[in-house]
Amino acid sequence: MKIASFNVNSVRARMPRLIEWLEEANPDVVALQETKVEDGTFPFADLEPFGYHISIHGQKSYNGVAILSRSPISDVETGFGDEAWPTDCRIIRAVIDGVQIINTYVPNGTKVGGDKWEYKMAWLEHFGKFCRDLGSTSDKIIWLGDINIAPKPEDVYEPERHVGDVGHHPDEFARLERIVDWGWTDVFRQQTQGPGHYTFWDFRLPNSVQRKLGWRIDHIYASEALKSKCERVWVDEHVRLREKPSDHAPILAEFDLD
Repeated sequence: MKIASFNVNSVRARMPRLIEWLEEANPDVVALQETKVEDGTFPFADLEPFGYHISIHGQKSYNGVAILSRSPISDVETGFGDEAWPTDCRIIRAVIDGVQIINTYVPNGTKVGGDKWEYKMAWLEHFGKFCRDLGSTSDKIIWLGDINIAPKPEDVYEPERHVGDVGHHPDEFARLERIVDWGWTDVFRQQTQGPGHYTFWDFRLPNSVQRKLGWRIDHIYASEALKSKCERVWVDEHVRLREKPSDHAPILAEFDLD
């Protein structure tokens, strides 16, 4: 299974780039974030030629997640499944070829100490509980998406400058660590060490990709049952260099499920 995560930053605005990349990469499963479109106006027709089954959870102008799969999608659930929790279209999960796929768009947080920051902290804590209720780490589960956290110094350019900022803050590190303690393995870091490997480059910084001014905030995690099945993980950085791109690049992993 070749599985990918891609924050498209508006699926309709980025459709030419998405189609171009799908033709090149030919992934079996794609988790999209920030689709920014209501379910009723999702551009299914543009993706039909690729033969994907598609499940969506979207809203107008903000957030939104989707799963594309060559194989049939079953057991689709959206949100936390908690009536007391806001439905802000940040989680979709499904089963594909016997693997549970969890696609998340974690809140950004915007400003440390603000209301949106507090919401991010609460969201991460709630997701930690969500993971603990998933079942056993011996089950085949993949969690991926825009996590909006660069957890280690090597995951952000000039880390000494950014420590304490949104996306690279000790409060985020602590919450992500508690989530990962359920039994997740960051498969990119399982295979690749060191700085300079990023998935997001701010539009406000000129030539940020060429200057390596990036953040690794898009992740793929595997349960215990799948971590040894991961054969390769990489970032399609070149996609970020194209005309009118998303500010993120896709991250992909190949798993041997035989």
